[in-house]
Amino acid sequence: MTIPPTIPLGRPTVGEPELAAVAAVFASGWLAGAGPTCRRFEARFANLTGTAHALATSNCGSALFLGLRALGVGPGDEVVVADYTFPATGHAVLQSGATPVFADVRPDSFCADPAAIEAAIGPRTVGILVVDLAGQPGDFDAYRAIADRHGLWLFEDAACAAGATYRTRPAGSLADLAAFSFHGRKGITAGEGGALVSDNAVLIERARKTHSYGVAPAFGRGEDVPVFDELGYNFRLSDVQAAILGAQLDRLPSLLAARRSVAKRYTEAFRELDAVEVPAELPDREHPWQSYLLLLAPELDRGRVLAGLRARGIGCTFGTYASHLQPVYGRQRPLPVSADAFRRHLAIPMHAELTEEQADRVIDAVRGAVDA
Repeated sequence: MTIPPTIPLGRPTVGEPELAAVAAVFASGWLAGAGPTCRRFEARFANLTGTAHALATSNCGSALFLGLRALGVGPGDEVVVADYTFPATGHAVLQSGATPVFADVRPDSFCADPAAIEAAIGPRTVGILVVDLAGQPGDFDAYRAIADRHGLWLFEDAACAAGATYRTRPAGSLADLAAFSFHGRKGITAGEGGALVSDNAVLIERARKTHSYGVAPAFGRGEDVPVFDELGYNFRLSDVQAAILGAQLDRLPSLLAARRSVAKRYTEAFRELDAVEVPAELPDREHPWQSYLLLLAPELDRGRVLAGLRARGIGCTFGTYASHLQPVYGRQRPLPVSADAFRRHLAIPMHAELTEEQADRVIDAVRGAVDA
C-alpha cells in the first residue's frame, strides 16, 4: 500500500509578504535586536493584546523569566503554577530562584482550576502563573479574585493565545503581565520569538533593561556611555524576526479563521465517536486553536494510536506535560486531572494550511487508528 504524503502536525503560513518585510529590514541596515522594526511590532502587538506596553523577546521562556524578575521573584518565594503545560512555565520560576507549586486543572478546558489554585497558596506564595491551554484562556475573573484576596500578582502564560479572548477581553490583557510565544507551531510565528505585555510601564521598563544586558538597548539610547549597574541578559528579538511578525499580524484574522474552520470540522466529525472526547470550547471565550487535542478513552493505548496515525501519514503527538511528574521539579503532590490528561491527550494536525480534503483524511485516519 502506498502511504500518501504526511500531513504535518503544524505548518507556518509564510510567503511573499514575509519575504518583502525581511527585504525592507535588509535595506534599512538595522538587522540587530531591539531596533526600529522591533519597536513598531511592539506597538502593534500591544494594540492587539489590549495592553499599553509590549516588549519583544527572544522566546516565550525569556519573556516569562523577565516578567518574574521584574516582579521581584527570587529565592524563598513560591509561585502557584498551572500544572498542565510545557515545562517552560515551571522552568521560568526555577530560573528565578523560586519554587513552583503546581495546581491541578479543570477536566474540560484543562486550564488551572481556581479551587486548586486557592488550595496551593501558602505563606511564601507571591503570585499565580496560569496557562491558556492550547490558546484558550482560563477562568480569569476567578483567578483575579483569588489574587486580590491574597495580595498576589497574576501572570498569564499566553504562549499559544494570540487572538484569543475571554469575555470579549483579549488574551494578554487579563493579568498583571502576559507572555506570548512565536514558535513555529503558534498562531503567528517568526520561527522563534516571544513578547511580554502589560499595562504597567514600570514592569516593562525593568524587563526591557534586563533583556539587553542590563542597559537600555542601543536604538534610542542616545550618546551617553551606558553604565552596567545590574545583571542582564541577551533576550532581544532581532529586527529580521520582528519584520516577519509584522507581516504575520496582517495575516492573523485569516489564520484564525482557517484554524477555527478546521476545529469545527474536527469537532463535528468526532463528537459522536465513543473512543474520543473533543476539546471544550467555552462559550464566553474565542479559542485560537493553536492545537487540537483529543482525549482518548481510558482503555485505549495512546502509543498504539500514535503509531497507527503515523503509519497512515498523519503527524501527531501527545498533548503537553503534567509538570508535577517531571523529575526536574522534585517530589510533588499528586494532581490527578493533569496526570490523566498527560496520559490520554492526542494532538492531531492543526494549522491554517490544512485543506478540507486533508482534514477529512485526518478524520478518517483517527477513526481507523482508534478502531484498530
